[in-house]
Amino acid sequence: MRKPHPITNIVPLHASPSAVYDPTLPPAQRHGALVGALPETLQAIVGNGTSRACFDDLGGFVGMRETWSPPAVVDPADAEAAARALAVIEREILAPVDPGWLLARLLALFAHCPPRSAPVDPAVERMVASDWAEDLGEYPQWAVDQAVRVWRRTKKWRPTIMEMRALCDEAVTPELTLAERLREIAAAKSATAGRAGGPDIRSMAGRAIRRM
Repeated sequence: MRKPHPITNIVPLHASPSAVYDPTLPPAQRHGALVGALPETLQAIVGNGTSRACFDDLGGFVGMRETWSPPAVVDPADAEAAARALAVIEREILAPVDPGWLLARLLALFAHCPPRSAPVDPAVERMVASDWAEDLGEYPQWAVDQAVRVWRRTKKWRPTIMEMRALCDEAVTPELTLAERLREIAAAKSATAGRAGGPDIRSMAGRAIRRM
């Protein structure tokens, strides 16, 4: 049986994504730092999206929305670089928060913000915090910390879990968008490497639409 050809042209990353990443920076700067760690070929691929203006039912402008899809053909070396960058981002930047830290962080937030209704028993309060820790456990620590900081500085009353999840979703949007694109580029390697040299190109199914 013929062995698959090894990838001989390894495309190095400019830097480890975790080495250039600072979660305290504004979203655009965080995204720019992560993209800048990629080789130029990958930077061009992940940045090749189409932006369009979006409006509500009354015609009011609500923001820009970007449509992106991976190229039909991806160089195996670029796909391999995408997989390496994705592994670092998932392991060191988007890793789920430690449950113990999260529970303590939520109890501290509860102490800062009074409930919108009558105070509850401390034992019930801890059970509520445990529920919140379960519902926020998928997010990285820095995103939860940012969401808590935003709420503490801008709101008076205690948030609902839906409000806190919305803030966490907003915090991780740039990182998740980049990770999604790298994942699709890495997955395209199998389609590209599987070709036998003929003109057939298996197109990638679906289209990723993400808000930047």
